[in-house]
Amino acid sequence: MNYNEKLAEFGIQSADILLPVDSTDLQKWAVVACDQYTSQPEYWERLDSFIGSNPSTLRIIYPEVYLENSNKEEIISSINAAMNSYIGNGLFKELKDSFVLVERTTESGTRFGLMAALDLEAYDYSKDSRTLIRATEGTILSRIPPRKEIRKNAPLEVPHIMVLISDGKRAIIEKLRDKRDSLELLYDCSLNMDGGSIKGYLVKDDEDKEIILNGFRNLYSSLDESNPLLFAMGDGNHSLATAKSCWEDIKKEIDPSKWKDCPSRYALVEIENIYDEGLLFEPIHRVFFGLSLSNFEMLLSRFSSSFEKAEVECERLVDAIEEDGQRFGIVTKDGSFSYRVIGGEKKIAAGTVQLIIDAMLDQKLGEVDYIHGADITMELGKRDGNIGLILPDISKSHFFSDMLTDGAYPRKTFSIGHANEKRYYMEARKIK
Repeated sequence: MNYNEKLAEFGIQSADILLPVDSTDLQKWAVVACDQYTSQPEYWERLDSFIGSNPSTLRIIYPEVYLENSNKEEIISSINAAMNSYIGNGLFKELKDSFVLVERTTESGTRFGLMAALDLEAYDYSKDSRTLIRATEGTILSRIPPRKEIRKNAPLEVPHIMVLISDGKRAIIEKLRDKRDSLELLYDCSLNMDGGSIKGYLVKDDEDKEIILNGFRNLYSSLDESNPLLFAMGDGNHSLATAKSCWEDIKKEIDPSKWKDCPSRYALVEIENIYDEGLLFEPIHRVFFGLSLSNFEMLLSRFSSSFEKAEVECERLVDAIEEDGQRFGIVTKDGSFSYRVIGGEKKIAAGTVQLIIDAMLDQKLGEVDYIHGADITMELGKRDGNIGLILPDISKSHFFSDMLTDGAYPRKTFSIGHANEKRYYMEARKIK
């Protein structure tokens, strides 16, 4: 049994990873994930100007700020043409049967990840999934078809997908991190548009692969056999869901005996340990428009046995909701309050709040928006007719266990870092 056959039990594989040749300007090659700055076309315009005619992943992705453009087919055609041009002109070098250890430094600190291929047969993005690989937040099915149009004829994938493992013993990525000085340095560069810096190290030797194999074997052995959650999506859930949907289509067209070796069966991702100190989890808050506080509390009463409410100074609100129990904060023009939910239908505050949102929208009692940053949420909440709702931080130690209890988190529950700290495209892989 070869190495990848041993790893197959855990839904992970090494990959034939592509990197641009050494003469490439990596500061212009690597760009931020396509689902960032979706309301700021000026960001992408400045990036385009900076890159000019240089080879860049910007030419082989579809920034979602432009997803509603009328010339979508033209853009997709140009992406496929650029991919074929880069392949045909020898832009890439191939790292056969390899992993890459990624070291990323941002304003939040330094974090480490492992580039690997995940088996889409071990992934199910439905809310009640019990597969090894799962979505952490609700998947919006309507977001998959337009992304399939981009991927279905593409010869390459360049991933911004980040997947989490819960390795409290730090026996996989951190073991490779600690010996990175002995690994071949593949790249070392600053990232454009205030993205920090990034380094990549080749992981290919048998000794290093044994670290990965033994680490995942031990993680897997600690899982609940009836509900074995090994990989939880961090970023790029809809991208992985798109890859899964494309693979399900391809399976229908090829003989099952060829499934195992079909490159479309796998997706290249960056795996990160949730316990990495450089991995910053931020809650995404909510602002309600047109919803009265009395109606909010009426809905809250519907989805809990009772609740406790206390007035708190606005500047102390975030600290007031960090205690044990299901808590959140509310800011209105009339004051700020901490709430503690008793006997809620869901285990975490975001789950209870989502029940309120669903009922509110169903009854047309108000509207909602999702906001990064407590300060902005509080500012909006103080405006007449608004309610700002502050969610507590996500607990890393409870993250996986809460998923096992409640299933996928409500959409937009958390974000990993700020927009400029998201994954930048660097590695690629052939999928055809």
